[in-house]
This record gives sequence, structure tokens and C-alpha cells, in this order.
Amino acid sequence: MAIVDSDYKFIYVDIGAYGKDCDSAVFKETVFWKLLETNKLDIPHAETVITNYNLPYVLVGDEAFALSTNLLRPYGGKNLCIKKRVFNYRLTRARRYVECAFGILANKWRVLHRPLNVSKEFAKDIVKACVILHNVVRERDGFRSEGEQIIHRGSHGLNNLERIPIHGRGGTNANYIRDSFANYFISPAGELPWQLNKI
Repeated sequence: MAIVDSDYKFIYVDIGAYGKDCDSAVFKETVFWKLLETNKLDIPHAETVITNYNLPYVLVGDEAFALSTNLLRPYGGKNLCIKKRVFNYRLTRARRYVECAFGILANKWRVLHRPLNVSKEFAKDIVKACVILHNVVRERDGFRSEGEQIIHRGSHGLNNLERIPIHGRGGTNANYIRDSFANYFISPAGELPWQLNKI
């Protein structure tokens, strides 16, 4: 289980769960989840992006994770409206950083291309070493290596969003936050020119 930043660096890893275990069960057993749920992670407070508009810092996950005020997941279902389909597309684009980070890690440290025929404890040490070396190499070589294409979008204000009260986990508040991001993604300030062609 890992959390990755937009520079393809690992900022949190939990190594040692069995591959047969589902992601949500593994995540809920991590120290990170327990700290997130008890508000002890020291996540920055919601920031004013433009006068009177606040949104929290969030992590993005796939359908396996529970929606909370600091963790966004896609909308479920098949017959979604355009706003929800755009949100799911944009969330998927953000989640690609995680997928790419794992791909970069495995291709740089090819020992991860095959089963590790060592004890579980030694295997955990090997993976930890690979993750640390991955971050060192990313820091040393910069964020763009040969063959990689990284797209950064300039920041825009979050226009036309209401003030969001930030407190509690899950439920109505988390849905409201997800809806607010979805509204932003279809607003003139937050839309991508090609997003409607991708949904």
C-alpha cells in the first residue's frame, strides 16, 4: 500500500500485506489510516483558494477505498451524468501518478519483476530499500527521466463554489466535497479542453 506525490515519489508505504487481501482492508489496517481517521496526520487545513472558497487537501483512490473528507473515490454506477463522468476521468488522471510511480519503481529495480525467494522479513527489507532508492534517484535526477512525459497544469482559482464546512469523516460532508470538486472540474476555471472527448 503506498501514497505517492505528483513527483512520482513515495511519501508513505506499508509493506508486508498479502496480495490476496483487498486494498480497503489493507489500508484500514495501516497506521496512516488510523491517524487519518483520528485527525492526527497534521494535514493542512482547508485553504482559501479564492476569496471565501475553501477545499480540503485530499488523497485520491479507486473504488476500493471509502469516501471521506480527505480521501476522494470515483462515483459508482454506470449511467452517470456528465459532471460525474468528468470527475471520474479527472480522478483517474490523478491516480495515474500512483500507477506510474509503481511502474518506474519496478523498471528501475528489476528485482521486483520476479518473485522474491527469500523470507518474508527479508522481502520487506528489499522492497523498503527499493522504495528509498527510488525516492533518492527521483530527487537526484529530477522529476523527468528519459522516456517519461509529465504534464503539469497551471493553478486556477476555484470559482463558483460555495464555502464548504470541513469537519467529520465520510457521509454527507464527504459527498459534498466530492460534488464540489466535480462542479469545479466542469466550471470554466477548472475544465480541461479535451475532457468531454475522454468520457
